[in-house]
Amino acid sequence: MTSAPTTLAARTDQALAGLSPGYFALVMGTGIVSIGLHEAGASTVAVIPLVLAAIAFVVLVVLLVARGFRHGDRLRADARNPETAFAFFTVVAGTDVLAVGLHQHGLGTVATGLLATAAAIWLVLGYVLPWQVLMTRDGEPILARTNGTWFIWSVASQSLAVGLSGLHPATPRLADLLGVLTVLSWSVGTILYVGIAVLVILRILHHGITPEQFEPTYWVAMGALAISVVAGASIVDMASVPMVDAARGLIGGTVVVFWCFAAWLVPLLAGAGFWRHRLHRVPLRYSPSQWSMVFPLGMFAVASMRLGRVEHLPMVEAVGVGFLGVALLVWALVGAGLVLTLVRLARGSA
Repeated sequence: MTSAPTTLAARTDQALAGLSPGYFALVMGTGIVSIGLHEAGASTVAVIPLVLAAIAFVVLVVLLVARGFRHGDRLRADARNPETAFAFFTVVAGTDVLAVGLHQHGLGTVATGLLATAAAIWLVLGYVLPWQVLMTRDGEPILARTNGTWFIWSVASQSLAVGLSGLHPATPRLADLLGVLTVLSWSVGTILYVGIAVLVILRILHHGITPEQFEPTYWVAMGALAISVVAGASIVDMASVPMVDAARGLIGGTVVVFWCFAAWLVPLLAGAGFWRHRLHRVPLRYSPSQWSMVFPLGMFAVASMRLGRVEHLPMVEAVGVGFLGVALLVWALVGAGLVLTLVRLARGSA
């Protein structure tokens, strides 16, 4: 009678040791679905995924801290591994997305605290993780291990810009500082995207990519562009301060280009998924990386709706509404996969 709990504890600890550093994409995907529903006018329904995102956030924070204490060696190894290190930026992006969702529902104080926390983590990880990856060598070429998770570094920067752009400073001096920080994070995210895209293309040209290696995290290449659209449009709508005024014209001119390229990437990524799962029979089963597909779909929906309204483009707005339905469907399917995985873990069959 006492062996089952011990077995469950052992399985749970084993799962904790192997916890993906990118699991905060669960918060990102669930949070962006809530934000999308709010954008579409379904504010009441949007509360449901927002509450789920908040619960997931708390649980994942506890698990991440527990992993640091119990399996610190595994966590540090992930932080030095080029294939997993940049997935830690989902902590920043997940915190920012949750903050934006809470702000939409009137919880501004909590949202501001989360944004401040995310900014501090972004600043630390932005210097520590690249140093760990580039300066800690294990004998294997880094370029061959570049993958879609690297784009999450750009997403984290843009998510901070989105969150900061929605704040309302109490004094002109704070408004000036906020303008600088918002434009800075958008600019860093944009330049990082370009650099990472070059590295990923070079990896594919020099080393190729197998169907097994083409994981859902490559969808972040599209999601990073979509969140750049949302962040850029939000900056354009900010109150007049020197830094925002200096960048408004440049940023406003890029958002349409970014949206168009993100739209172009969607069929490419969908076709790659068909190539991976249908032609090469890679099993389509639940994995934490699938949350990195939910977020780009939801973010593209939000970017399309917001761009369509700001620039008076009803066709683009309609695309956003349609993609919100797709994002909801994928979110539900991936969520069902997570529930089944947890049930199997509890029963000992996973």
